[in-house]
Amino acid sequence: MPTHDQPLYRRIVTGSAASGRSTIVSDDRLPVSNVLGIVDFWQTNAVPASLTESWQAEATPKLLPSAGGTIFRFFEIPALTNAASHQELVEQAKQAFAAADAADCQVDTTRHPMMHCTETIDYVVLLRGNVTLILDDAEIDLEPFDAVVQRGANHYWVNSADTPALFLGVLLDAKST
Repeated sequence: MPTHDQPLYRRIVTGSAASGRSTIVSDDRLPVSNVLGIVDFWQTNAVPASLTESWQAEATPKLLPSAGGTIFRFFEIPALTNAASHQELVEQAKQAFAAADAADCQVDTTRHPMMHCTETIDYVVLLRGNVTLILDDAEIDLEPFDAVVQRGANHYWVNSADTPALFLGVLLDAKST
């Protein structure tokens, strides 16, 4: 969905050299990489996480962390445009979630075609823009540096501005029981 020039976000990974001294392991730039506006900086497969295991960004990021894992990411919500019809938005949403291996996360899209529900606890901070968090029975406006603890609720972030909104998110695999 992002229709703007894709920025590159810098990722610096530290670690320990064979000598035991701290060092820069990598310093690279990562693009926003799919129709969900995701750029993943790091993922883990278990908690506690390994301090020596490496991770490489995938060409097409998944929406969800692996079982027992975490994801550290930025994500962008595109500016709201009136160019697409409701049916086109529904199709775009289906394609986006299918590409992120998360088609089953769209449980009730009554309020917005991009609404979704995941079995994760997400720590989310709005970094740039103004958005409205939409839930099944509520909505709330957010400003930069507002933080949301998203606990497996059906939701979406609507950006009514003319520029993309930028979020920081840390997703933790969770269970509903």
